[in-house]
Amino acid sequence: MADTNDAGTNGAGTNGAGTHSAATHGGAAGQAASLPGPAGRPGDDPGTGLASGVLHASVSAEPISAADAEQAVRSDECGAVVTFGGVVRNHDGGRSGVQMLGYTAHPTAQRVIAEVAADVAARHPGVRLWVAHRIGELAVGDAALIGAAAAAHRGQAFAACSELVDTVKERVPVWKEQRFEDGGTEWVGVGDDAP
Repeated sequence: MADTNDAGTNGAGTNGAGTHSAATHGGAAGQAASLPGPAGRPGDDPGTGLASGVLHASVSAEPISAADAEQAVRSDECGAVVTFGGVVRNHDGGRSGVQMLGYTAHPTAQRVIAEVAADVAARHPGVRLWVAHRIGELAVGDAALIGAAAAAHRGQAFAACSELVDTVKERVPVWKEQRFEDGGTEWVGVGDDAP
């Protein structure tokens, strides 16, 4: 699964055991906390014993990697790992010349992305999830949104990853400003209220 400039735009129709990184409910964008791992949670798959849940959910200016997400969700019990990488492309909506995107997040973005991931995990027992959205200035080719899901079977992993990405894009308050070669700019996902 791959996507481009529409990664993380908010708005309808717009463009194991151990310690794991998970989002806090009160943190600002870019903050994550270390919480107990997902083992033993209600979302665990009783058929496989697979510890499921959210392994990572963040909004941050730090670079993100599909390889890191895939490695984090892998487990000996998982027969399928699905990753999604939304990357910055050089055009949007029929207009060429996109040079870079500037992503801006509302202070609640970290809390919301954690809630989204938890909601998706609750609807997909036996699935391990990882999601991150970049903020700040990104060049063409940079990853803006990465999601990963691992499960015993491919159908579970595809469904969970798809829902995770779609719901992040719908609910997480992150907006983008597209900057074009001709000096023009365009805000996407902000409606009438640019940040």
